[in-house]
Amino acid sequence: MSNLPTIAWIGLGIMGSPMSENLIKAGYAVTGFTLERDKLDRLAGAGATAAGSIAEAVRDADVIVTMVPASPQVEAVAYGEDGILANARRGALLIDMSSITPRTSVELAKNAAEKGIRVLDAPVSGGEAGAIEAVLSIMVGGEQADFDAAKPLLDALGKTIVLCGPHGSGQTVKAANQLIVAVNIQACAEAVVFLERSGVDLAAALDVLNGGLAGSTVLTRKKDNFLNRDFKPGFRIDLHHKDMGIVTDAARNVGAALPVGAVVAQLVASLRAQGDGGLDHSALLRSVERLSGTEI
Repeated sequence: MSNLPTIAWIGLGIMGSPMSENLIKAGYAVTGFTLERDKLDRLAGAGATAAGSIAEAVRDADVIVTMVPASPQVEAVAYGEDGILANARRGALLIDMSSITPRTSVELAKNAAEKGIRVLDAPVSGGEAGAIEAVLSIMVGGEQADFDAAKPLLDALGKTIVLCGPHGSGQTVKAANQLIVAVNIQACAEAVVFLERSGVDLAAALDVLNGGLAGSTVLTRKKDNFLNRDFKPGFRIDLHHKDMGIVTDAARNVGAALPVGAVVAQLVASLRAQGDGGLDHSALLRSVERLSGTEI
């Protein structure tokens, strides 16, 4: 018998599926639930137990992990008679790894505490590749003791795992992360169009740029997307649009000016309005090309 805690995993999207599978590989017993049957079958094929409902998945779990798109989905799986808080046992640890508003995380922790359920907000950065390779950066908000209890599990999912402060802090840091990533992708996209219009060997240029101060994880991860115009979603524009809304709203609440971030948020919104919301966020290149008169 394993001494590892039993896991309930809710949400099996682009990130959730490989992350839950990495826990199985690490020896954890995982019971999963999602609304998409094919995703649930994939998890079962990896060695997990497929549950028929959230209540069934969480009832006997020591740890419950949620990885869903946004605040409304977190609230949908957490609350109500069929939700996590009504069905998880007292003393269980709920780790929400979704990217949501800090306010939602704080309220969830407060409501869960009334049920005797501990909570960490633990959003991630690294995209699909980071999830598959288990090298995600995980920014955590909550109590030190709960973080310490969760650390071995989080070690199976990521490489950089840091407690950033009280409940909601993980989401605040994630919002800052998404701001930096969006601005970085936009800058890379503008450089790509500039280089191509100038007749430079793009692959060679991106290699040498990535070896200097202009280098970044974004450029390393997205270079082939730019070169091949491959915008298969690793992280969709729709989700980055949601995240830019979170960071601009949070910044407004604390009185922080985001002049460049506000412009990039509008560019992300524009790209989404043009029907590219389902593409990878590296598709910001398409927006720059349109502005430069390139026929898409």
